[in-house]
Amino acid sequence: MIDREIQDKTQAEESPRPKRTRWIWMTLIGLLILAGIAALSAFGGYRSGLVIRQDAEATQRVQVVQEQYELGIQDFEQGSYDRARQRFEYVIQLDPNYPGVTDKLTLVLLELNTTATPTPVAAPTMTPTPDTRTQEVIFEQAERLLANSDWNGTIETLLNLRKENPDYRPVEVDGMLFLALRNRGVDKMLLENDLEGGLYDLSLAERFGPLDAEAQSFQKFAGLYITGASFWDLDWIQAAQYFSQVAPNMPNLMDGSGMTAGERYKQALIEQGYYLIRTGSCGAAAEQFRTVLSIYNDPTLEQEFIDAVNECNLTKGKPAQNQP
Repeated sequence: MIDREIQDKTQAEESPRPKRTRWIWMTLIGLLILAGIAALSAFGGYRSGLVIRQDAEATQRVQVVQEQYELGIQDFEQGSYDRARQRFEYVIQLDPNYPGVTDKLTLVLLELNTTATPTPVAAPTMTPTPDTRTQEVIFEQAERLLANSDWNGTIETLLNLRKENPDYRPVEVDGMLFLALRNRGVDKMLLENDLEGGLYDLSLAERFGPLDAEAQSFQKFAGLYITGASFWDLDWIQAAQYFSQVAPNMPNLMDGSGMTAGERYKQALIEQGYYLIRTGSCGAAAEQFRTVLSIYNDPTLEQEFIDAVNECNLTKGKPAQNQP
């Protein structure tokens, strides 16, 4: 009886300890969870702040570009061409693809060519003041040639003027050289079928200013044409791939061979089909010829394809096909 009372008393004294220990552990776990939540919240706040700051910077950049572009237009309309040129060049520096800026810069350069006043040239030490009357005559001659679309004459005259006096009206001379080289390059591509010469002139024009969107387009497709032609008779798959990009956009573009991009694309597809026949891939050749006929509706060509595919199938011991 006494032992039982002592045992009950001992259990009563020891029972609070486990409860107290569990309470301490639960408190610690709760604090750790709160600390984790606080850390995640802080990290999320940092990331959110970073995104907001980046968006703000991008928005500010867009606003600056738009503001400078609009101010450039105002300067142009007010006749402040030099200031307008500086603003448009700054816009191109921030956003080369900003709509219309290259066209506006070209107009500014043209106005500078025709309206700007001569830039005074400081006389060298211990030498007489140079007589610029001859240079003025040469410059006026270059203006007339440019107005008459005589690109070769304009370039030759301006180079002679620059050789005579490199410091004579440099901004105007640069602008006129840009226009003459740009237009001569395009004419070489479209009128003379001289793609390499046209690309060279456009690369020279880029030294004086950024090309407009049209010239950039000609530059791009002429480069693709030349690359595609380099695979001619060597790799018909590669040739077809390059001319597939040129033909839909500039089908009449051609080089010295006289073959247009559209003709080259068609021929490359056909040759690719015959290559598949030579390698015994009759089914793939039939699919290739279907692609050609879906682009070019040519009954004569269709019959040639049918005969070629049938011969391929007979050679391999398969039934003849009615159509490629």
